[in-house]
Amino acid sequence: MDIDLLARQFGTIGARLKVEEWNTRRTLSASQPFTLDIGGDRRGELFVLKLSPGAADGLDLTATDIRPHQRHLLLLDRTLTQASGEKRKFLCGHDERHWFVANVPNSRGVASVTEAMEALKPAVVIGAQRRSGVRAKDWHNRHNAGFIRQGEWFFLPRPNFEPSHSFMILRDEPIRRGGGKPHMVEELYRDGGVQVYVHRNYPNGLTQSQYEALLARKPKASSWDWRPMRRNPSVHARGRIRHPDHATIILPCWHQVVMSAESQGGSVVFLD
Repeated sequence: MDIDLLARQFGTIGARLKVEEWNTRRTLSASQPFTLDIGGDRRGELFVLKLSPGAADGLDLTATDIRPHQRHLLLLDRTLTQASGEKRKFLCGHDERHWFVANVPNSRGVASVTEAMEALKPAVVIGAQRRSGVRAKDWHNRHNAGFIRQGEWFFLPRPNFEPSHSFMILRDEPIRRGGGKPHMVEELYRDGGVQVYVHRNYPNGLTQSQYEALLARKPKASSWDWRPMRRNPSVHARGRIRHPDHATIILPCWHQVVMSAESQGGSVVFLD
């Protein structure tokens, strides 16, 4: 892997790339010889590529599509191709106030930044923009006739929706993706989903049976600061949506809440 070339490719979109090795106490698996995340230093945010010791020579990472005006690039990982035939792809770019990296789902056939951005939309979001007649040039706007987006969350207008029980409308309720920072919703109505117990050691939550099994093994865990939440419920939101990394949005009517389709295996869930 040509680290200098990769750094120049990130520089084309105005980003900095830092490459470093994990210390010997934390070595990644052969199937995942690196991680790519956002870090920071005195100069601000930057992309941080962390490698297993000695992994640099075996990696094959390159940007296959670079869009300087959008401040986005599509990063291709060919490292696993010979072993499994799989090519992982990552969308790296800038959204509102911060840099981000997203693992592109179902990436076979995704060859451009535009295609990667569409791949990150769930089918219900793509359907909404088509039914609303959103033109292709507006597909990636954060606010169009089909949806409003804040970070990884899409809000689809449902003006005819009415909660079955008004007393179940929650105020200033958080929604979040796994262990990420919560988005605070002024009014939220949820239906269905699985009851889970969330703690900083279990950001995706434990089901009732998992929670009881943990307490049987470790009784002291009953005194931990657990938060009951619902995993993957049907959720509608109205009013202000606030998040420290994004501009506040205002939903004048009820909107269906949908999480992006970013590929994270089973490690990311919708909690509220």
